[in-house]
Amino acid sequence: MRAESGTGWDEVEPTEQQRLALKLEIVIVLLVTFGLSGLNAALSLVESALAPGGVGGRTIALNPSRSTQSTIDLLFQLLSVLRLVAWAALGLYLLWRSGLGPRLIGLAKRIRWRADALPGIALAAIIGLPGLGLYLTAHALGVSVTIVPASLGDHWWRLPVLILSACANALAEEVIVVAFLITRLRRLGWSAHSALLASALLRGSYHLYQGLGGGLGNMVMGVIFGRYWQRTNRLWPLVLAHATIDAVAYIGYTVLRGHVSWLP
Repeated sequence: MRAESGTGWDEVEPTEQQRLALKLEIVIVLLVTFGLSGLNAALSLVESALAPGGVGGRTIALNPSRSTQSTIDLLFQLLSVLRLVAWAALGLYLLWRSGLGPRLIGLAKRIRWRADALPGIALAAIIGLPGLGLYLTAHALGVSVTIVPASLGDHWWRLPVLILSACANALAEEVIVVAFLITRLRRLGWSAHSALLASALLRGSYHLYQGLGGGLGNMVMGVIFGRYWQRTNRLWPLVLAHATIDAVAYIGYTVLRGHVSWLP
């Protein structure tokens, strides 16, 4: 695994105290970030299944308006973006403290067109298009909730905030779920395959609010993204792909809602 080669931190077997510290670090970070989100999503899935109409009868908004006051709503949205950036910063800081700076996990200061942007576009297409088809199929079968990617009011800041949200979400997920979790599990002696599976399961877990189809689809995304990172040690393509998928979903829904019949 390239992300672990040449850095020096993985060449010495950790002591029992270091192993305990790593385990505690993983638990704490996940409870603060996406692990807790996974538990919430699982409860949301159970709630949807028990509600009248089942999973297919529920609607969930991903970027809901938080206030009737435009300025207050904007501040709430920016705080949500800041929280995601803080999660990413936490993961980056802990990795840096262990000798893995951003460059060593594939977040160099400069994004390269061929090495980062083009693969990011390709990954977005590979994941995004089948993902949309899976969602529409699952929704038609009644096994997926109705997802409203954006329900913000018609404010001047709506589109910029949706793009910021997409970018912040992408950065937080790829840093924590891929770079942080996989490197930490590998440090504990997990195999590359086991660490990859754990990362994919985590990604699927916090999307269970969408239904089992959403959880499974994001687990597959986790396998593809995680394996790509393991083989290339470049995280920017994952961040760019993820941000593109989310931005297209958020903005596309905002633009197309009420104008096309196939959009739930």
